[in-house]
Amino acid sequence: MEELMGIIKSDVFLLTMIGIIILLFLGFIILIVKYSKLSKKYQNFMKKLGNGNNIEEDLKTYMNKVEEIKKQNEEVITYITRLNKDVSKCIQKVGIVRYSAFKDTGSDLSFALALLDENNDGVVLNGIYSREMSNIYAKPVNNGKSTYTISAEEQQAIQKAIGSNDIYRIN
Repeated sequence: MEELMGIIKSDVFLLTMIGIIILLFLGFIILIVKYSKLSKKYQNFMKKLGNGNNIEEDLKTYMNKVEEIKKQNEEVITYITRLNKDVSKCIQKVGIVRYSAFKDTGSDLSFALALLDENNDGVVLNGIYSREMSNIYAKPVNNGKSTYTISAEEQQAIQKAIGSNDIYRIN
């Protein structure tokens, strides 16, 4: 142990340690210079890739735009969902039957018209034409049926509407 203490206290050991410290310091300075050059090369490379702009800034800008578009898409999806609910209550199915209400009138000028929504709710209109007058009657329809007495033509119009499958949806 005393020998080790003697070596540590000697001038040779002290000079050797100073030399090692100087070499480490020089190595550190060389690393700083090389890092600085490499950093400048990297910045120039990024500017060339970005056509004169910093590509890192461009990427940040694009990422912000992507987030903005995600928010807009969520708003659009919410709006479309609300529209689909509203559309289900709109007239989507139509059935019409033309007929002659009276034997003395020519042509099929009378009609039964069913206007239904997605759930087969709506109205059936019956327009009866005669030579002296023309009348239109309306009867409510719920789930394809009416609480009022339905004529054969009105029932046929309702069935045509139900079978039309012209449901319009926004997807």
